[in-house]
Amino acid sequence: MANEKFQNAIKRVVQKVPPIWFMRQAGRYHKHYQKLRAQHSFMELCKNPELAALVAMGPIEDFDFDVSILFSDLLFPLEALGMGLTYGDQGPELGWQLNKDTLKKLGSVDDAIPQLEFQKTAMQLTRQMLPQSKSLIGFVGGPWTLFSYAVQGSHDGNLTKAKNALDIFPRFCEKMIPLLKENIQLQFDGGAEIIMVFDTAAGELAPEWYKHLIVPELKKLSESFPHKLGYYSKATQKSHLTHDVFTQGKWAGIGFDHRWDLNESFQMASHGFVQGNFDQSFLFGTRDEFKNNLGNYLDKIKSLSPEQRAGWVSGLGHGVLPQTPEENVRLFVQTIREVMG
Repeated sequence: MANEKFQNAIKRVVQKVPPIWFMRQAGRYHKHYQKLRAQHSFMELCKNPELAALVAMGPIEDFDFDVSILFSDLLFPLEALGMGLTYGDQGPELGWQLNKDTLKKLGSVDDAIPQLEFQKTAMQLTRQMLPQSKSLIGFVGGPWTLFSYAVQGSHDGNLTKAKNALDIFPRFCEKMIPLLKENIQLQFDGGAEIIMVFDTAAGELAPEWYKHLIVPELKKLSESFPHKLGYYSKATQKSHLTHDVFTQGKWAGIGFDHRWDLNESFQMASHGFVQGNFDQSFLFGTRDEFKNNLGNYLDKIKSLSPEQRAGWVSGLGHGVLPQTPEENVRLFVQTIREVMG
C-alpha cells in the first residue's frame, strides 16, 4: 500500500514522471476543508481522528495527489508538555511563554506521549480510506521551530525573543527531542511511510548558529530513524545545509523552498528524494500567467536528464496559501504529469 513513484523517489530510481504532494494540501483554500471547518473547530478537525482522516482525503479525491499527509498541527507536542494551546482568528497561541524561569514548568515526556495518541489513530483511519496506490506520510515540527513558538508564544515572524534565548535551547531539546522521537514512532505505528520534519523557522538563524545549535539535534532524530525521515526548512541557504548530516546523512529526503535552484538541490542532496519547489505565489496568476510560469519552471527541469533529476518529488516552494485558486492546483497536477510524461 504505497505510491510506486514516491517509493522510487526515495530510492532515487530513475523515472520520467515524479510523484506530487504539497505542504498544506489539505487546508483553507479547499472547499472540502471549508465545508468541514464550517461545522467543526480547527482543534476538532485535528484531534478527532475520523475528521482528520476526512480532511486528509479531500485533496487526494479532488486533485489526485500521489501522497496523503496526516492532518494535524506541529504545535501539539508543546501542548502535551503543558504549555496550553488555543486557535483563534490570529492563529495559534500558547498559554504561556518559555523562558529561563518557566522552563521548569514543562511536563514530563511520559505524561505527554498519551496526549499525542490521536495522531496514530488518525493515521490508521487515513490509511484505511486511502487507495492502495497512494502513499501516506506524517510530520512533526523541527526542534528550533517548536522552540521559537514556545518562546514567542504565537506565530510571530519576529524571532527577537527566541534569538535572545539561545542559551536555553539545549535544555529545551533535552525534553523535546525524546518527545519528538516518541511522536514520530506513534505516527509510524499508525502506518506512515516517512515522517517529515518541518523546520519553518530555521532559515531565520544565521548559518553558524544553525550548524552549532540545530544540526546536532537534527542528527539525533535522523540517526534514530535512518532513512525514514524527511527534512524541510524554510529560507535556509546552501551555507546552512552544506553539512554532512544532510549531504551524507541518514535522511529519506530533503525539501527545498522556491529560493533554491532545483538542479543545485539535486547536487547537494546526494541520496533520497528532493522535494519542491515551484513558487506557491504563482498559483494566484491568471490561467495563462500560471501556465507560462509553470512552463518556464518545467523547461529548466526537463533540461536535466532523467538520471540527473532522479528522486524528484514535485511540489511547491512552501505550503499552499489561503485563497489559492483550486483550478490552478488541479492544473498544476495535470501539467506535471503531461509535460514530464
